Formats: sequence, structure tokens, C-alpha cells
Amino acid sequence: MTTVELKTTKILAEIRGGVGWLTINQPERRNAVSLEMWDGIADAAETFEQRSDVRVVVMHGAGGKAFASGADISEFEKSRANAEQQVRYGVVSSRGRKALQSLTKPLIAMIEGFCVGGGLAIALTADIRFATPDSKFAIPAAKLGLGYEYEGLAALARLVGPSTAKDMLFSGRKLDADEALRVGLINQIVASDALQAFVSDYAGIVAGNAPLTVHAAKAAIRVFEKYSADPESSEVAKLVVRCFDSADYQEGRRAFMEKRKPQFQGK
Repeated sequence: MTTVELKTTKILAEIRGGVGWLTINQPERRNAVSLEMWDGIADAAETFEQRSDVRVVVMHGAGGKAFASGADISEFEKSRANAEQQVRYGVVSSRGRKALQSLTKPLIAMIEGFCVGGGLAIALTADIRFATPDSKFAIPAAKLGLGYEYEGLAALARLVGPSTAKDMLFSGRKLDADEALRVGLINQIVASDALQAFVSDYAGIVAGNAPLTVHAAKAAIRVFEKYSADPESSEVAKLVVRCFDSADYQEGRRAFMEKRKPQFQGK
């Protein structure tokens, strides 16, 4: 086993038998992802991409209760309180997402428990997703008043279809593992006590296959999936900025911290 040294202990990275393991390591906050952790994710993914001894990458959450419960909302007041701060926040988080998205090696998400908001966005960068029966999936942006970037929503819609994506986004409701499997959000449900061994065995099979063939297959499907930006996508970006500068977003953050139902006004 080889441990990859990172600038944070909240993201762990190690290499075992041709498999790079990326661990989201903040279990006391259900693996909510902070800016520091986005940097760690980027560093880990970039290292795995460069290492010839890594054939496949697996990402998961520590503690068994959550893959990742979304962005760490506790730091929003100081780092994501308006559209201007969101731009700076987006630069850091975008680096992490792009590092995962640009991996040429297969990326597997091993999901236990909550996979919500930004956590689901991370899982959507994976090529394959395995989950336990108690896993829950949601994008609760509408309950906070924040905007969700086009690229992440496009990835969701391509995977589950526009209608299911709209259902998830409009309602903010949680999908259980059975529904997530039915709509195509995950590939397979695996018993909690068998997940680690199952994913390790699966990753080992992929790592043992012809790297050039696997690389070519991923590249071909990536081209098929890739969206092309059009003038309407810039209008979506403007709507996202409006969300982050809205009074509703301030109310959503306060209500979350005060553990009460938000009172949105649409402004």
C-alpha cells in the first residue's frame, strides 16, 4: 500500500493493488465537503491520473453513514454568502470536480448512507456507482435557495432523464436506493456488510483488464455524453447568479442553521 500525502487530513488517498482509493474523511459532519476538501479531492485525483500504477479509482465516504452530505454549509456565511463569493468558491470546487471528470481511468463511487447535494454531484462524476440499501440521494438546493450549475444538472438529466431530474430538483425530496436503482442513478445495490469486498473485487477485475481498451471505451462514451454549450446555457448561468444574490438564499442559510422551515419570498 502507498499513501499519497495531501495538504488536508479530511481527504485521504492511497494506492492498493492498482486501485487508487479516495476517502472523503469528515464523518463527524456526514462528510460535508469544505473548500479545503475540494482542494484535497483535486490533488488526489490529479495524482492518481499521473500514476502509472493506478488503473482504476474508487471514492467513498468515511464512517459508513454518508458518502457525502453536500457542501459544508457551516462555512457558507464566510465563503459563499453572495454571488461574488460564489465565484471564488466555484473556482476551488470546480477544480475538484474537473479533476474527477477528466480522469481517463475508470472512477467508481462506493456509496453508503447520504449522498446529497454536492455529494451527489461528486458521485455523478463517477463512471459506475454502487450503493447500500440504506443509501439516500437528493439535491435540496430548492430548500436553501441556492443555484445549481448547468453542468451538474446536465449530468443528472443525462443519467436519469429530464423528468426525474426535474422531480428531484423541484421537490428536493430524497430517493431511496431502490428508486435510485430504478431510475438509473446507481448501477447496483449491495448489502452493507458486503460492499467493501464487492467493490474491491470489482475494481480488481477492472484493474486487471487491458488498460488501453478500458481507456478507449471510457473516452468513446465520454464523447457520446458530452454536452455542447449553447446561448441558452449563459442564461442559466445568470439565473444561478441571481439565486446566490437573493434574499431567499440568505433566508435558506439562516433557516438551515436555526433548524427551522425557511420562508421564501421569490426575491
